[in-house]
Amino acid sequence: MFADITGDLKSAMPELRGKVSANASLADVTWFRVGGPAQILFMPADEADLAYFLKHLPRDVPVQVIGLGSNLLVRDGGVPGVVIRLGRGFSEINVEDGHRLRVGTAVPDVKVARAAADAGIRGLAFYRGIPGSIGGALRMNAGAHGRETKDCLVGARAVDPSGAIHVLSLADMGFTYRHCGISKDWIFTEATYAGEPGDPAEILKEMDEVAEYREKNQPIKERTGGSTFKNPPGHSAWKLVDQAGCRGLRVGGAKVSEMHCNFLINDSQASGEDVETLGETVRARVRETSGIALDWEIIRLGLPKPGRPIGEALAAERAENAAEPR
Repeated sequence: MFADITGDLKSAMPELRGKVSANASLADVTWFRVGGPAQILFMPADEADLAYFLKHLPRDVPVQVIGLGSNLLVRDGGVPGVVIRLGRGFSEINVEDGHRLRVGTAVPDVKVARAAADAGIRGLAFYRGIPGSIGGALRMNAGAHGRETKDCLVGARAVDPSGAIHVLSLADMGFTYRHCGISKDWIFTEATYAGEPGDPAEILKEMDEVAEYREKNQPIKERTGGSTFKNPPGHSAWKLVDQAGCRGLRVGGAKVSEMHCNFLINDSQASGEDVETLGETVRARVRETSGIALDWEIIRLGLPKPGRPIGEALAAERAENAAEPR
């Protein structure tokens, strides 16, 4: 448990309208269902409330932002400082002229795909296959089935750590593969997309095909964080993991999916450390067998339990323990 600083924050921000909670469980709001609490969980009422909070937050208090928790691994010691989670005030979807959608960043990707289909806007059906919310899609230039966020985004809005609000163009975003060039401490609040005119029935059919592919090829009914590693240039991460003999590999309650081995799953009350150790063990084996270093696509947040390592040191410790005579 962390020190409760809610009183200090509320006294410094008398006009705050959002919800502030101390030592809030993050395992309850992440798809892996692991990890410790947030020292403070803040859910702003709207963009203005978020800007007010950031403007008055002491600069020495760290800030992290989460969405639906679909690609997030929280470590067992929890997250110090403030975790911001956007909710109802960032969930509007508006259809605009020019085959455009303006959406809040708390909207799930799948809802954007459906709204576009209903409006006869073609080009966003790929979002049906991406778990998570629009904020995460912007941050990671999320993509699937041959399209990426950069292919349909017009612009976005964001709030910086001082509370200033910025209107960003597509060029400002600095998109590359699974990466956005905007500073990580800016918080996206809204996105505008543009597509082409299309027949709603045909778009819905395309979405059904995307959903069917996911159900057949990905462990979407498991407690998972989605794709674990980025595809290295010229390679598929899952193939490298499979070739390294890691399909079905287990650490504690965490396991490499046998359906799709670029997915880690919590299938037996795993801890955050179990999941991270498994991921780092996979990375070490891939490096040994192929010479390629896989980069995490899943975001890891927070502290380990006291005295415990993180990152590559976890795989090294596991390998050392396995080598000890019994």
